[in-house]
Amino acid sequence: MLDANRSGTATASPRVAATELTVPVPPPPRPAGPAARCTRVLLSPYARLSLLCVLLAAAAACVLLFEPQRLLTQGWPPHLGGAAAAVVFGAAYGLCTVAFVPRPLLNLAAGALFGSQVGLTTALAGTVLGAGVAFGLGRVLGQDALRPLLRGRWLKAADGQLSRHGFRSMMVARLFPGVPFWAANYCASVSRMGWLSFLLATALGSIPNTAAYAVAGARASSPTSPAFLIAMACIAVPALVGTAVAWRKRHQLRGH
Repeated sequence: MLDANRSGTATASPRVAATELTVPVPPPPRPAGPAARCTRVLLSPYARLSLLCVLLAAAAACVLLFEPQRLLTQGWPPHLGGAAAAVVFGAAYGLCTVAFVPRPLLNLAAGALFGSQVGLTTALAGTVLGAGVAFGLGRVLGQDALRPLLRGRWLKAADGQLSRHGFRSMMVARLFPGVPFWAANYCASVSRMGWLSFLLATALGSIPNTAAYAVAGARASSPTSPAFLIAMACIAVPALVGTAVAWRKRHQLRGH
């Protein structure tokens, strides 16, 4: 099998060398079937974003159909009371915030139906629940499709702020009204903010504003009482401060 050359060295025959250098070629991959192609399309980022839009539109339509604001005028169903009523209201509160129902309206309803203390607890539980649901929906269904679209100067600045300083940024958004609750939830879900920072900042930052609205709802029957006036002041002052801070920060956002 070895051929000796004139210098006395041994070399492999061409047939043996060709056999040793042959690399097995794997068979070509089989074309994906219709089921695999459909799965890839359904799980694509834009398909999931479309599903998110459909879910939110359906939720908003349900709110318009059932009109939860009637609780403020017609009251809670008489056959449902006690702790069960608080649990049901908290769950409904969370789902309503996902469907773009304004939180101040829900906070007023919580105070009017359950009083200041129970209303505050129920409203906070619904706040965290609604924020978590919205954050999860946005993170799973919308983040992959929306992150490549963050090309504008303001969008990049907001995304960087939320991603690097998630807890602090969300605390500011919750403490000072002006940013819609649902908008903050979905913007945070598109950023790289962590779950724990988001939920903890939401729970802590929502306490003052939620308490003010719950007290105002509980004392709405006596609008001249000190508790109602203090609650209204606690609602108005953060709104004014938030407006002033946003006005001062507008130059910094434009500079990014």
